[in-house]
Amino acid sequence: MAEINVGLIGQGFMGRSHSNAWGQVNRYCNPAINPVMHTVAGLPGEDVEGFAKRWGWQNPSTDWKATIANPEIGLVDIVTPNFMHMPPAVAALEAGKPVACEKPIAGTLSDARQMAKLAEEKGLPTFVWFNYRRAPAVAFAHKLIKSGELGRILHVRARYLQDWAGEDVPMAWRFKKELAGSGAHGDLNAHIVDITRFVAGVEVEEICGAYAETLVKQRKVLIGGTGAGISQDELIKAGANSGDTYEDVTVDDTVAFLVRYTNGAVGTYEAARQATGHKNDNTFEINGTKGSIRFSFERMNELEYYDARLPQGVQGWSTILCTNASSHPYVANYWPDGHLIGYEHCFISQALDICNVLGGKEAVVPLPSFNDAYQTQRVLEAALLAASEKRFVKMEEVY
Repeated sequence: MAEINVGLIGQGFMGRSHSNAWGQVNRYCNPAINPVMHTVAGLPGEDVEGFAKRWGWQNPSTDWKATIANPEIGLVDIVTPNFMHMPPAVAALEAGKPVACEKPIAGTLSDARQMAKLAEEKGLPTFVWFNYRRAPAVAFAHKLIKSGELGRILHVRARYLQDWAGEDVPMAWRFKKELAGSGAHGDLNAHIVDITRFVAGVEVEEICGAYAETLVKQRKVLIGGTGAGISQDELIKAGANSGDTYEDVTVDDTVAFLVRYTNGAVGTYEAARQATGHKNDNTFEINGTKGSIRFSFERMNELEYYDARLPQGVQGWSTILCTNASSHPYVANYWPDGHLIGYEHCFISQALDICNVLGGKEAVVPLPSFNDAYQTQRVLEAALLAASEKRFVKMEEVY
């Protein structure tokens, strides 16, 4: 079978997630082209050799430019901090190579626009790791709505709440605008804007109001580093080595906004990193004229469904366990009915779809491209504009 050598740019939390996916996809699935874990590139000073050995990469490197230029590399996968997405993406596209990139695709809307434009000019496949599309329940919800089971979409409600960024957590790159681009908004709202566009098939026409707040204004600076992870336990432990120096937090902690869609439906979005008691609460509800669905990633194998076409006496929310191989996308690659899958399987399923597309087959459900991610980032930008200027913002103003 044909193979493609993958070059991973970056390490960290997402580096582990992607490495596991590239290493497991050939075991669980039968992709149209087999990915080979050729090279991982990290920063000088990082334990790149240790990372490569642990996760199965054949070659460690501290030179991402050389990794991309290597003629043996056929696919470039980018998991760096947000501000560093554009340089390797541009270099890979200029070298004529397909690119997969973590979300948001860039630290600024301008960079995202340039990346999407270059990908279009080069005519190369691009992929963005909005991995929640590949939870079987989410992919099944997409298929239900596309087939008309909910009728006309009326309302969308989405939230993504976490509680890891308490005031005791020290400074990390995710709290710096120049490195992250934004805070909870770009990290979390990016996911739920993408997931609702994907599942409900709706596009935002206007942001009808928004607020953005930084609740923890300053954080302790780590001695000898800035922190790289997002795990609360990891960062609090690192805080034991922090001194008495503080730096200003320059990103949002929470952003919420209202939207009107082009089909006349309305929606709400909320992201927060200090929502106590919410660990990874990526939740959406979609109401239509014929029924409704709702999903929470904290119960990722389940989809709730309300069928308004049933006789009134038996109408009610039902819980679908989305583990049936013949009915639910991706499940056939993993375990028997009722045997639950987890977070890592969403990445494996995305790796499968990327390999299938590169091998000439179709993805199980649509993969987001650079242009698709740019459209999501336009919505995020419009929400920040609405929050800062305290007014309604039409999407045509933001490009």
